[in-house]
Formats: sequence, structure tokens, C-alpha cells
Amino acid sequence: MEIRWLEDFIALARTRHFSRAADDQHVTQPTFSRRIKLLEEEMGVTLINRQTLPLSLTPAGEEFLTLCEQVTDRVRLTRERLREINAGQQRRIMVAAPQSLLAHFLPEWLSSTGWQHQVQPYLRATGWVAHDYFQALALSECDLAICYWPVGRCDLDIDTSACSYRVIGHERLIPVTAVTPEGEPCTALPGTRQQPSPWLAYPKRGLLGSAIKAHLARLPQSTHLIAQSENLYAAGIKELLLLGYGMSWLPERNVAAELAEGKLVRAGDNRWDVPMELRLYRHQKQHHAELDELWNALPSSLSYSRS
Repeated sequence: MEIRWLEDFIALARTRHFSRAADDQHVTQPTFSRRIKLLEEEMGVTLINRQTLPLSLTPAGEEFLTLCEQVTDRVRLTRERLREINAGQQRRIMVAAPQSLLAHFLPEWLSSTGWQHQVQPYLRATGWVAHDYFQALALSECDLAICYWPVGRCDLDIDTSACSYRVIGHERLIPVTAVTPEGEPCTALPGTRQQPSPWLAYPKRGLLGSAIKAHLARLPQSTHLIAQSENLYAAGIKELLLLGYGMSWLPERNVAAELAEGKLVRAGDNRWDVPMELRLYRHQKQHHAELDELWNALPSSLSYSRS
């Protein structure tokens, strides 16, 4: 299968129109249509629903689009790295991180290490869940990954055995809520059985959701919460909190400005805070000079080989 076929499919999925996609790919429409047909024959399934206007993807086509984007992105990265090597340039280090850390931690950390010109954030990773980071490390899609990680014991179904990590910072998930017109918290912990506190939850099997669940289980006081929604991303939860929808736990760095401005307030004291580490992971099979140099420059006292 040729890489241009995957690029063709991405163009068609984006435009939902054979003629416009053919123009984008700088080929005639008959040539483009033939390549899409050959792609479908190669995959053995129908990828495009040609009976709709505009065109739509079949369920198999939606799944295949995700694969195409991953493969073409890795090919692009490989081409860039080969050009750097051929030009004798220092290889850039690709680091994956959640959007919250990209905005509120990564710039300061890179500045403190002096590697801000050698390390490049991998922007595709901002929408990933925890499993995706370790899969990307295993596939060499990125060189490093920064993750939140619970300090206390937590039931996580994430295999990190092939990776090493170093703790490069700490964070707390703190309970926050909006304020009423009278300046009072919209909701507060721990809630009661008769009036549970409405909260915006993370998925129970996700990393942050599991950390919060484990921390609440260790507290002597019962908590009464009623989930209003589930959201993977702290940024999305913060937007809903600012609109007055219940309470939730958010990384302290992410809400520092809103707390200072009084737009959000604590929904409970620090006993409800969930301590987290900021871990920098690398895959044990991944080695190149720039990556090893950065890794070895980090404080060895914070080094761990296994989770």
C-alpha cells in the first residue's frame, strides 16, 4: 500500500468531494477515484458511502481515517528527522503531554532545563488518554511523555513496564466550584445522602478518575456525590464549572488565575486534595544521543526504572 493512498483518503475525508480532493492532491479526478477504489480493494471493505451528499465515511472508513492520520503523521516525523540527520543538525526531541501541562508546566520546565530549543511538544497528544502516551512511546511516535500520576496506591490498568520515568514535578487536584451571586460556593464537599454534591466527573477507569476515587476511599469521612457528566479533559470541566455546573477536582496550576480572581473557589479544604506526581516517561528501547543527554542531565535522585 502506498503512502499517497493514505494521503488521498485523508484529503477525501476532509473535503467530502472527489473533485476537490483530487485538486488538493494535484491529480485528475479519474486518477484520484481509481486510487480510492484500489485502496478499498486493498482493505477489502467499503470506506466511502457514495450515496450521500456530501460524501460520508462508512464506520470502517471512520476507523481507517484514524489509522491513516497516525501513519502519515509518523511518516512525516520520520522524514523530518532524517532530513535533520542528513543536514547534520541536532535531532529534536518530541514530548507528548496533556493540554493542561502544555499550557501550565512544560514551558517553565523546559526553561529550567535549558532544553527549550531542542524539545518540541507533540501537539497531536493533547487529546490523548493515558494509554495513548505509552503506546506512542512504544511505537517511537514520540520520545518522551509527561503524565500526571497518583502519589498513593491506585488501581490503574496501564502497563508501563517497558518504560522508565523520572519525577519532574508535583501537582495537586483540588476541589473547586463557582460562586453564587452572594459570593458563596455553588456546592461544597462532602455533600449529604439527602443532598449529594453535583460534580463533573472524569471517567472512572481513567487516570485522574482512578486517582480521585482512590483518594476518597482512603478518607475517613464519607463523600456523597452525584455525577452530572463525564469528561476526559480538565479544560472542558473548567469551562462547565465557570458556568456554575457543580464542582470537580482540577490541577491547581490550571485554576490558579480563576481562584485569584474569585471566579472559582474551593469546594473543600485541603484534606480533599489529591496529590499527584508529574512523571517524565521514556521507552527503554528508545535511544539517541540527544534524548540520552537530556535524560542523563535530569536529577538522578528522582529516577525510577519501573512503576
